[in-house]
Amino acid sequence: MSEIYYLKPHLSDIKQMQQLVLPEIKSGKILFRNDDEIATNIRSYTLAKSKNSVVGFGALHIHTDTLAEVRSLIVDERHRGKKIGRHIVQRCVKEAKELGVQKVFTLTYEKVFFEKLGFKEIPKESLPEHKIWADCVKCKHFPICDEVALIINIL
Repeated sequence: MSEIYYLKPHLSDIKQMQQLVLPEIKSGKILFRNDDEIATNIRSYTLAKSKNSVVGFGALHIHTDTLAEVRSLIVDERHRGKKIGRHIVQRCVKEAKELGVQKVFTLTYEKVFFEKLGFKEIPKESLPEHKIWADCVKCKHFPICDEVALIINIL
């Protein structure tokens, strides 16, 4: 079994990131983000790599000085069950805490996964309105959304 290591991505990782997330985009579980959008936000991502291959990633998106979001979390199917997703989320939450953010939320189909990490379910209506209009309207499931909103207080 090869070692998994975690790091911030390079722009050269975008191609692998896009290939990894493509099946989840097609299924509607993750929103499509073009290469330019990923490049612009490259510092928000945390990668999991095995050898030179991207096997998972997630992003910490800052909404306000007190609120951030874990989004675009993906782990390669062949590497699931190895706690890679857990480590990515924990790194995102740690980064948010270091920045002084008080709460981190997520919109997800994986409620139990996030609850195991200390997130609690909240009504989607309690999320910032700009989240709904900026991201959710791009989703093929909008406005009939069955994702769950969860939040964790970190400060």
